[in-house]
Amino acid sequence: MRAAGAFAAQVVDWQRRCGRNDLPWQNTQDPYRVWLSEIMLQQTQVATVRDYFTRFVERFPDVKSLAEASQDDVMGLWSGLGYYSRARNLHRCAQQVMTQHQGAFPSRSDALETLPGIGRSTAAAIASLCFGERVAILDANVKRVVTRVTGFDADLALAANTRALWEAAAALLPKLEDAGKAMPRYTQGMMDLGATVCLPRKPACSTCPVQSFCVATAAGDPQKYPVRTRTLKRSSQSIWLLWAQSVDGAVWFSKRPTPGVWAGLYCLPLFDSEDAMLRSVPPHLRVELDAQPVFTHVLTHKDLHLHPWRWSLPSEAMSWDEGQWMGAQDWPRMGLPAPIRKLLQQGLSA
Repeated sequence: MRAAGAFAAQVVDWQRRCGRNDLPWQNTQDPYRVWLSEIMLQQTQVATVRDYFTRFVERFPDVKSLAEASQDDVMGLWSGLGYYSRARNLHRCAQQVMTQHQGAFPSRSDALETLPGIGRSTAAAIASLCFGERVAILDANVKRVVTRVTGFDADLALAANTRALWEAAAALLPKLEDAGKAMPRYTQGMMDLGATVCLPRKPACSTCPVQSFCVATAAGDPQKYPVRTRTLKRSSQSIWLLWAQSVDGAVWFSKRPTPGVWAGLYCLPLFDSEDAMLRSVPPHLRVELDAQPVFTHVLTHKDLHLHPWRWSLPSEAMSWDEGQWMGAQDWPRMGLPAPIRKLLQQGLSA
């Protein structure tokens, strides 16, 4: 392709004129906010992240306040955003920034990458956006831009080809003498191109600012990029839920173990079968159980078929080995899996 410096300059100019510049985590070089947004945006749409980000920084305005928070508070704010290991790593990372880096995020990507939950692309995003480091990012959107622009058609299911793509992305970076000033807008511009122009299906090639550089556009088949032959197979799992609730609205919750589905969240007791669920209830009280409609919760690579059974109790008299009753004023603010929260809220309004 033509000179990489010209490509980078075009991306920078386009981002300034046409890119996204009004997102709540933009127009700042505060690494805390950039880091938080990058973690939240992993496999999550911008429209979903906006409100979560705003609530999070209102409650935890800096890395110190996040590090000092309890994990339950962090998970409570994260509840519904999904991929909960991100929240656990977020909390651990904040604590390490405070204890190992005197409360300041490292300015280099290689040092950032040593922190919990920060991979190579996230580290590069923070370092380039906040500190002007000349380093490439390669999230899903940027992979699409880079493979199409360069005509990179090697199979990204192979690790060696992914390493080669990192080299291709680095070759597109702004010239060294321009990097300090250009990198924040270049990095944001590559993200914006992938999110708004260079789409997976029906890319807007006619309005793309770098179409003249793009090998895929010239060949007339941009949608064949990126190439990945290996896909993860979907699976399914059936889970029975024991929804024990007292007349005053208290609900019995247990905390999910790590690792496992919904690790670290509070949840209704889960069982692998109806029989196992029934055995947890005293025989003379099983007639009080009421089967609720089965519903499906879709995860990235798994469908969860959830079978809730409601058990209305006159008081908080029953208890199990692990867990606790939470009052109606308490459980709504706890970290709950999204489908469990929705189920309970529907129960309240019924």
